Amino acid sequence: MVGRYVLYGELASGGMATVHFGRLSGPVGFSRTVAIKRLHPHFAKDPEFVTMFLDEARLCGRIRHPNVVPTLDVVTTQGEIFIVMEYVAGEALSKLMKAAAAKNVLMPPKVAATIMSSVLHGLHAAHQTKDEHGRELGIVHRDVSPQNILVGADGAARVLDFGIAKMMGDTDGPMGVVETQAGTVFGTPRYMSPEQAQGKQLDARTDLYSLGVIVYQMLTGRPPFTDNDAVVVMARHIKSVPKRPNEVAPEANVPKELEDVVMRALSKDPAERQ
Repeated sequence: MVGRYVLYGELASGGMATVHFGRLSGPVGFSRTVAIKRLHPHFAKDPEFVTMFLDEARLCGRIRHPNVVPTLDVVTTQGEIFIVMEYVAGEALSKLMKAAAAKNVLMPPKVAATIMSSVLHGLHAAHQTKDEHGRELGIVHRDVSPQNILVGADGAARVLDFGIAKMMGDTDGPMGVVETQAGTVFGTPRYMSPEQAQGKQLDARTDLYSLGVIVYQMLTGRPPFTDNDAVVVMARHIKSVPKRPNEVAPEANVPKELEDVVMRALSKDPAERQ
């Protein structure tokens, strides 16, 4: 038991936390299925990680949109911290992409475009989220990647895991993914924008670039830049121009309009992505 919640099996596990299948038990037989994100105990002892975890709950609690997995509650008990989220039946986009790759098939352009549209709506809602005074918070996800997109059984895609999201003006916390000579860089290198790879100030347009990388990968079966060395991948995001999807996978027959949208999202200059 975690407060009013009962934890069952594990749904997913990441670097900071494990997500469990759970159930809310209420009076007169009321119950609701939920997903419960549990900060790993050794991180729960570190104030900096706790702050990051609670920041995620605080930010997600403000975002209201069908294409963002909502946060319902935060529970602290016996030195542990849990974020309670709406349970959505579905699969992570990363799992669907792996399944397609295993069968050597490409994501149909219409499916990729539908997922892209859903994620764009969710990200836009996050980017436009306001505080209680009506001021935009300038939330930037900073880690838009296939594992952070949930495709529901209803066909709608939803953005989740704002674990390293920041509001404009916030300074970076202590945890990152890649250590470079310039310092710590947050995010997943394969999906990083050029400005993110360089540790520059970010705005909503960095999330557009990351989504462009994802759609490119869905359409072609491979991301625009790959290498075993994360720093090399980041350098390519900064300097290299990817081939158009139809050049990489002509069998995909991607409509020119969709191809143009993806290539614009992958522009090195953030101003060209809108």
